[in-house]
Amino acid sequence: MFISQAWAQGSGGGGDFLVQLFPLILIFVVFYFLLIRPQQAKVRAQREMLAGVKRGDRVVTGGGIIGLVTKVISDNELQVELADGVRVRIVKQTITDIVTRGESVRGAKDSEEDEKPMLPPPAPVPERRSLLGSLFGGKK
Repeated sequence: MFISQAWAQGSGGGGDFLVQLFPLILIFVVFYFLLIRPQQAKVRAQREMLAGVKRGDRVVTGGGIIGLVTKVISDNELQVELADGVRVRIVKQTITDIVTRGESVRGAKDSEEDEKPMLPPPAPVPERRSLLGSLFGGKK
């Protein structure tokens, strides 16, 4: 008698499955609109920014180094000038931001790009004199 009643209660659970599935579907929809979609937009914007990097742009790398793009070597590599005469090759995907856009240079050859300095010349450094040197009139 008890067994037949237990079987009778378990038969007929078709509507319960949809009720149990609804919260899972709701969670997925919320995750899509709050997490997945904004992340896709961010990746798309980063890809467009990297596609637009050109000579003369001042960029920030993933390590926080600011440099000036002197040459686009290939689709994946750039030559960046960090200081006067210090040029390094970096992978394009390591760029996190473009600080300033450079002027576009049309018709410049690769050999001419290397010869033109992109950074302004350094300001002259005033001569430093020590305290004793200034007291006794000696040089440095």
